[in-house]
Amino acid sequence: MSTDITAVAVPVPMDRRRRWLWPADVPVSVLIAGMVLVVMAACALLPGLVAPQDPALINPTESLLRPGGAHLLGTDQLGRDVLSRVVHGAGTALSGPLIIATATIVLSLALSLVAGYFGGWVDAIVGRGVDLLYSLPPLIVAMVLVGVFGGGYWLAIGVLIVLNIPQNVRIMRAAVIERRGLPYIEAAETLGVSPLRIMVGHLLPNIAPVVAACFFLRFTYGIVDLSSLSFLGLGVPPGSSDWGRMLAENRVQIFENAWASIAPGVALVLTAVSANFVGDWLYEHFERKGRTR
Repeated sequence: MSTDITAVAVPVPMDRRRRWLWPADVPVSVLIAGMVLVVMAACALLPGLVAPQDPALINPTESLLRPGGAHLLGTDQLGRDVLSRVVHGAGTALSGPLIIATATIVLSLALSLVAGYFGGWVDAIVGRGVDLLYSLPPLIVAMVLVGVFGGGYWLAIGVLIVLNIPQNVRIMRAAVIERRGLPYIEAAETLGVSPLRIMVGHLLPNIAPVVAACFFLRFTYGIVDLSSLSFLGLGVPPGSSDWGRMLAENRVQIFENAWASIAPGVALVLTAVSANFVGDWLYEHFERKGRTR
């Protein structure tokens, strides 16, 4: 007696098929924000492939054209293509804040781990230095130093790196102190594990959510601060394809071609908001993973 076995096609559940499009635990808003950052990064890394024209090409006969034809966002007062300048402006808009966020987090993390783990006079020295820097407003100090000494973009980045350290140290130091007295740290000390290995191998992974949140927060502040300096004429040199500089140069001609000012402003807002969305989600994601361990 033979048994006839037929294969039955089992439909793939809709939830499983959706995972090919986006992970189940990632909100759509965060994915959209991530895609915005990817597009901005592509513009910053490969502007020549994205921009339709040379952003520095001056054509007085096409001054202040409205969007359409060869210029999708129109032209500025010198006849330069607005879309090309916005694309090339992503380079300075992202590279500077990325340098600020990376350097600030690295320095702040080192100070926070040392001060939070050792405590005592080490913590007191770091704390008093942080309090001193915390009393100085970063953007105003950067404006004064760049205006007096020159140096523009890179001096502003250096000043913002140093003066943004205190905010991060206060947050990350508190996270280190919170975990300093937990049993797994005491067990590692009992076993003779070196302080460096405890800080890097045990404390650092457990404050990763705080570090991620601080990084994206510093990145967002860096975008706003550098664009503000460029808007005031203290950042990048005149004529550069920078979003803040474009806002300053084109605000007078806003009634002739409003997109010359709207486009860089929208790019700034989208980048800053997207970085905040991604940073908040990473913090919550890491925090959930830490609680489920």
